[in-house]
Amino acid sequence: MTEVPKDRSAPPVISVMLVVPDAGAATTWYKAALGATELWNLGGVVGLEIAGAPFFLHAVNPDNPAETEPGRAGVTSARVEMFTDDPDDIIERAVAAGATAGPDIEDRRAPWGTHRQGGFTDPFGHIWSVGDRSPLDPAPKDRRPAVKDGPPAVKDRP
Repeated sequence: MTEVPKDRSAPPVISVMLVVPDAGAATTWYKAALGATELWNLGGVVGLEIAGAPFFLHAVNPDNPAETEPGRAGVTSARVEMFTDDPDDIIERAVAAGATAGPDIEDRRAPWGTHRQGGFTDPFGHIWSVGDRSPLDPAPKDRRPAVKDGPPAVKDRP
């Protein structure tokens, strides 16, 4: 058995794979609406990124009914969260390109201060929440929400 070296210097990357009815059409839309760039394309599976944040598209596979697109399922069970310097612009571009407007963008009170956020549903049924980067900034301990019976708090970033 071959051991795989564990490089602990790079943090893990969490991404999403969105199931879509047509990977080509979805790729075209994400590029035009959100400024995505293509990492690679295997036809029915496409790797994209937005400003270095990777995500993936997978065309519906009729042989795998456990994975379907929201339009066919009639529901969506996940929400894509995007944090950016200009959430207003991202939402405006998405809606102009055919997305359905979601919650209006507004300033919301949060334990760390003000968080600007709104959203849209893309033409493939995926719900996107788009906000500023404030939730990604480390908050002073006295402003963090208390967690009861949950996972331990995340350690402060350097």
